[in-house]
Amino acid sequence: MSALRNFMPVQAPAIEIQSPASDYAYTEYKPCQPLMPYVACYWSLEYRVTSIQAPLHRILPDGCVDIIFNLKARTASASGFVTGLMSRYEAAILTQEQSLFGIRFFAETVRPFIQFPASEFREGPVLLEEAWGAQVNQLNEEMVTALDSARRIELIETFLFNVLSRSNVCSEPLVEQGMQHVYASKGRITVHALAEKLNYSERNIRRTFQKELGMKPKEMSDIIRFQNLLQEMRRSKPHRFPDIAAQYGFYDQPHFINSFKRLYGMSPKQAFQP
Repeated sequence: MSALRNFMPVQAPAIEIQSPASDYAYTEYKPCQPLMPYVACYWSLEYRVTSIQAPLHRILPDGCVDIIFNLKARTASASGFVTGLMSRYEAAILTQEQSLFGIRFFAETVRPFIQFPASEFREGPVLLEEAWGAQVNQLNEEMVTALDSARRIELIETFLFNVLSRSNVCSEPLVEQGMQHVYASKGRITVHALAEKLNYSERNIRRTFQKELGMKPKEMSDIIRFQNLLQEMRRSKPHRFPDIAAQYGFYDQPHFINSFKRLYGMSPKQAFQP
């Protein structure tokens, strides 16, 4: 991978919990060094229903593709599934117990693992069996019965290395190189500038991104810009938000607020209120 990647792996999904007593735990884990060009992180989510009001689980677009194991699925074959890129936020009230383990892949380098373009998974979750075949059912069973996340990471990394060693599918170079520039610019790059850096036409870049990711390069840039902006806002005081917005190219408040609401689901003031 090029040294151009200058992007911290995505933040944890923004979670709003109406009561601190809600029994909710979300944790991220780093992959081993050889898998870092492909995997942003592993994550686990555990939620136990209490008598307290159910929490709101908010998931933000992050430019990644996830493979998720539902550890409470009724059958092993239905426990693993692939979710594609998101272009806007999703939010749901958790009313049932949850036990999930996920692998968050960079969208531009996931293809050797899922065999198909990430665009194939934009319409909704797809069972892992459809991507990896019936042999994945043993992995599903082992993931469900594993005693902890450390064991699940061990199982999944062994499996990923085996898939990678056998795969004859490569990432699309134009998308991979293009995303490296997007990461390096923190999403603040135009399609025109991208075309100049890659020495391809804007039309070719748009067509290739759409075919491989199911998104235009500007959509991906907007998501990466939003993720970086959000990280800076989380580290800053509210009075600095206008300056941070301007730093990321939002020079008028209505444009900034509308863009933020589309990707987060509420205004910056609502999202960061004490």
